[in-house]
Amino acid sequence: MYQMNNTTGTGSTSGIPAISSNTGLLGRGAEVSSITQGDADKVWRCILYLRISKGDGDKEESESITNQRSLLLSHTQKLTDVIIVDEKVDDGWSGANFERPAFIEMMEDIRAGKADCVIVKDLTRFGRNFSESGKYIEYVFPFMGVRFISVNDGIDSMNKKSRSDDIVVPFLNLISDVYCRDISIKIRSQLDVKRKKGDFVGAFAVFGYKRDESNNNKLVIDELAADVVKMIYCWKQDGQSAEGIAGKLNALGIPSPMAYKKAQGLNFSTSFSTSINTKWSAMAILRILKDETYTGVMIQGKVATPNHKVKKKFQKPIADWARVDGTHEPIINLGDFNLVQRLLKRDTRTPSGGEAVYPFSGMANCGMCGENMIRKTSSSNGKAYVYFVCCRRCKGGRIAEDLLTECVKVTLKSHIDNIINLERILQFIDDLPLKQSEVQKLDSQVVAKRAEMERYEVLTFSLYESLKSELISDEEYRQMKARYNALRSDAEQAINSLNREIEDIINAGGKKNHWIGQFMEYKDFSVLSRRMIVSLVDMVTVYPGNKLDLLFRYRYDYERCISFVKAVEQLHTIPNSNLQTEKEVV
Repeated sequence: MYQMNNTTGTGSTSGIPAISSNTGLLGRGAEVSSITQGDADKVWRCILYLRISKGDGDKEESESITNQRSLLLSHTQKLTDVIIVDEKVDDGWSGANFERPAFIEMMEDIRAGKADCVIVKDLTRFGRNFSESGKYIEYVFPFMGVRFISVNDGIDSMNKKSRSDDIVVPFLNLISDVYCRDISIKIRSQLDVKRKKGDFVGAFAVFGYKRDESNNNKLVIDELAADVVKMIYCWKQDGQSAEGIAGKLNALGIPSPMAYKKAQGLNFSTSFSTSINTKWSAMAILRILKDETYTGVMIQGKVATPNHKVKKKFQKPIADWARVDGTHEPIINLGDFNLVQRLLKRDTRTPSGGEAVYPFSGMANCGMCGENMIRKTSSSNGKAYVYFVCCRRCKGGRIAEDLLTECVKVTLKSHIDNIINLERILQFIDDLPLKQSEVQKLDSQVVAKRAEMERYEVLTFSLYESLKSELISDEEYRQMKARYNALRSDAEQAINSLNREIEDIINAGGKKNHWIGQFMEYKDFSVLSRRMIVSLVDMVTVYPGNKLDLLFRYRYDYERCISFVKAVEQLHTIPNSNLQTEKEVV
């Protein structure tokens, strides 16, 4: 007959006893004793210790908690000098270290004098760390007067030890340690392979995604959460701060990522917050705004642990991250993501009492020193004047806000009109048979260059045959081989250049120039908005005398299309092709 409490380890690992210190293990002032022959008639208060972990390679069926419990209960019935006072269960905890909740509780009970005997199924259930297991069995337990029984290994510290025991126990612990290390290496290797393939191996998907029900290693969009992510990116482009976005989401009653996962029934935990009623914070918003996962890129393996025994994580170099593009459907397009990254790097502050930054915040630079220009307000005769001035107060530009707005508005309208005309011309060219003939001409040149490469490869191989036949000397072989290799390299470079030309011709059509759509979206605008400015303008530089230099986004694409149109004009007449370069527009 016995009494038993059940404790399953699922909590924190704080308060772990330090094996290297006897005081830390036993507790200050704890009463200790060693097992002696006089303990033969003693009734031992026993704790059954059970553990299982798939990470150690444990077989779920044979090593199940139920099977372990049945074996230990059956064994204790045969022992007349043992009563069971408690049971400690570490379900899902690795044996590679002793940072386990139930194990820690067991040691605390032993130090408190509630128990003086530990029974396990075998040494692997106690632990798979050779050095740590040995310290407990050989030093700690004997010093504390604790009886240790390992059923399947036939070990009972009450029995008189033979010389073979001094070899067998450490040897069994060593085998268990090596087995755990081998399993750890295999699991790490398997996870690395999956990460490089783009398979998702994380415990939980990022906010906005969920696991595919048909493929556990693939992410699919969670529509409800994805709508929130899209709102966050839109509000950021509108000029709202991370703190302002968080406050807006909280006011709308939208659950935070952690609260959302909890509501979905997921056993989610994080180091960022522990409350189930966690609200949105500026930090949570910034994590979402900086996460490339939303563009369809899978980035994993950012952190790691030194080995299976040490669980302290460290940050891996960016070059060692597993990055795979196009593994899942994007929530945010790459253009919007890159735009938000640019905005995050700029010095923009929300005005006191306002919800969003001013339209030109972080977008205007001083033409003299290159520093940001800041918005100032002054009053004269009861009238407020708003202007932008260099933050360093240098002798650079100074411009009134209304004048800056009007100049940018007029220039932007002119540039959009020019792009509308460019799109019409590109569509006209796209319908010409000229485009197909140009591609065919370049393609025939690629075929000729490939044949040239193959010829040089054959000649290089024949050189070796001539050398073996002593038709040429070593010096002649080296010189001719270097010449053929150089000619082959030139042909290869020519092929790459021709392929780029073909790609430019094909992509020059309106269907491939997605950037044009960014400007076309605002072709009928009347008021400059923050989103419009940051979407179309890269930077506004202000010089003395109210002179401006306006730098548009997608400059390379714009100039590339103009160069293509001018090249086509030499072969075919294009109506109304009076396009301006970007410098002329500005």
